[in-house]
Amino acid sequence: MRYFVHLAYNGSKYYGWQMQANRLSVQEVLTTAFKVLLKEEITLTGAGRTDAGVHARCFYAHFDTEKVFTADEIKKTVYSLNSFLPSDITVYNLLAVAADAHARFDAIERTYRYYITTCKNPFVLDTAYRIYFHPDILTMNACCKELLLHSDFTSFAKLHSDTATNNCQITHALWEEENDLLVFTITANRFLRNMVRAIVGTLLEVGRRKISEEDFKNIILSKNRCEAGTSVPPYALFLEAVKYPYLP
Repeated sequence: MRYFVHLAYNGSKYYGWQMQANRLSVQEVLTTAFKVLLKEEITLTGAGRTDAGVHARCFYAHFDTEKVFTADEIKKTVYSLNSFLPSDITVYNLLAVAADAHARFDAIERTYRYYITTCKNPFVLDTAYRIYFHPDILTMNACCKELLLHSDFTSFAKLHSDTATNNCQITHALWEEENDLLVFTITANRFLRNMVRAIVGTLLEVGRRKISEEDFKNIILSKNRCEAGTSVPPYALFLEAVKYPYLP
């Protein structure tokens, strides 16, 4: 049987989702928990690999097992997992799926949000990036519209990555004010490593009027990471949603 795991995590202590040598990852901790509880070797495949320090309010991974869970057994397993897991990782549910369902390749849409504060706020120290200027949101949102017109985002991709293509289809990008925070929301079919943080860093350069709307467009067209702005810190970035054609 193949199951999807619906989970969330605070990524502060982890070197991202993906298991790596000598680095603590969410995948490693969750895999260990499953092996202990199921008493069998399993392999977890995630919806993607978040950068070190990035959080996920919504994340999916799949695994295969010899076990067939009833509804009650799923509830008990979820409860046991959450009792075993550290407080910064939570499992919401296990979902039986088709044998060929894939947490990474079947995802048709992902949404990230980046949180910024312009004032000293002790309650968002670890979840919002403080800046010391008030950005021009109108101009930043004008540049967000430019993102929807392109597909090659090499300018915002991590250098020397092993991706086959830097093409992505962005369908939504917008800055909004929420209470005392500035929130950037972006949705696409896929994202490159470091892409959202690089986009945010470049848009903030627009917001502080260091570069123009035309400059922003030319940065995208240049397909040169060195032309774009500095990546913002990871701790204010959240994976908010992952969408599949067969899940509600």
